[in-house]
Amino acid sequence: MWPNNHAALFPFPPPPTDCVEAHRVCSADLRCEALYRGLELCAADAAVSPLGEQVAAECLEGQDALLGKHPALLACKCQRGFRKEEQCLRIYWRVRLLPGEDELEISPYDDTLMDTRMASLVAASSFMQLDGENQCLKAAQDCGLYEKCGSLRSEYVLACTKRVPGTNRCNQHKCHRGLRRFLERVPEEYSLGVLFCPCTDNLCGERRRKTIVPSCSFQEMDGLQPNCLHQQSFCRRDDLCRSRLADFLNNCQPSPLTPSGCLKDSAGLCLRAYAGLIGTIMTPNYVSNSSEDVSLWCNCEGSGNQWQDCLRLQRMFTHNACLRNSISWMGSPDSLPGDITSPPAPRPSPLVHKDELLSNNHLPEHNNIVVESEEEEEQTQTAQVIDEGGQFDVIPLYSERATVSNLGSPGTGGAASLTAGPPEAVLLLLLLSGSLSWG
Repeated sequence: MWPNNHAALFPFPPPPTDCVEAHRVCSADLRCEALYRGLELCAADAAVSPLGEQVAAECLEGQDALLGKHPALLACKCQRGFRKEEQCLRIYWRVRLLPGEDELEISPYDDTLMDTRMASLVAASSFMQLDGENQCLKAAQDCGLYEKCGSLRSEYVLACTKRVPGTNRCNQHKCHRGLRRFLERVPEEYSLGVLFCPCTDNLCGERRRKTIVPSCSFQEMDGLQPNCLHQQSFCRRDDLCRSRLADFLNNCQPSPLTPSGCLKDSAGLCLRAYAGLIGTIMTPNYVSNSSEDVSLWCNCEGSGNQWQDCLRLQRMFTHNACLRNSISWMGSPDSLPGDITSPPAPRPSPLVHKDELLSNNHLPEHNNIVVESEEEEEQTQTAQVIDEGGQFDVIPLYSERATVSNLGSPGTGGAASLTAGPPEAVLLLLLLSGSLSWG
């Protein structure tokens, strides 16, 4: 009787075990833990050079023994943006030592508890009505008014425009890390609103294209494009990057049989998966100021007999109906019948949102992640952030702090906020507005 009652109360299947928890259970068994450590050694050797035939066979034998003894390790999944995400992904891939191509396109992330009906994305898109207003400017203003969004956006812009001493280059690794922090910790109605704001003119399109500081995060300073398969190969050596790529290939798989054009029939899952690639070596971006077309910074020259494989990867971005429809959906949320959702209540002013959080004596979930000390130290080095002699492809930050006086004034910029903010914020805004280039 209990299983039937349980099914009636909880109609959805239980979520898969988290890989960190699955490994914790395994580590309590000495034999299971020894087999897992053996796989870690195999993975370390494989990272240096391809495993020999005999060594690979021994490693796969150990993998089979481990999964036979503890199958939960094979069924476990991970959560995006959680504090232990990278640890979880490392465990996920260790028990898939030599994954086949099909396994590399299965997402390691658990979507069973995700809001696949996209309430938060509907909240974002409901504010994007094409009434002649520059929607990307409005999205940037909303972000600046919400303290967490504004501060993390400032943080990644600084990281993406700070030059490596003695060079004309940015530190792409720190730039990517700042972008990931922004996308993982800022509520989606703000972060995805900035990324996918709809445009009807080139000025708006330029702001959208330059949102991620593409001269650092997207393309190489020398302007040379790598081969897409080489780029993919480097990505798959990193647990986080190959996880985000697998998530994209899985959730943005096109299909002519669904209203959304997506095999999973969810524009929300595709948009989240696409955004998950930003901040990795596979960072995509808009190709121009006048369209919603996106691409990787790579080409298929020199692919040889793998040219078709390269073209397939490239076309997942350039000729993907699922991705194209999902991006377009942000500007017209009623356009995809497969994703009909009752819009939530209008998004409150970020200042009201902040007051509500304080009155309830709690902070957003995104605050649970510990900020690295190195990143905190960088916040104090604003005077050294930007080399005035350089040219970065970035839109100057619109208004990272604002007052009640410029709330609801989309046409005004930081003038009102410059006189109201603390001295440190004023200094930062002056540095940014005086030194960043429109490219």
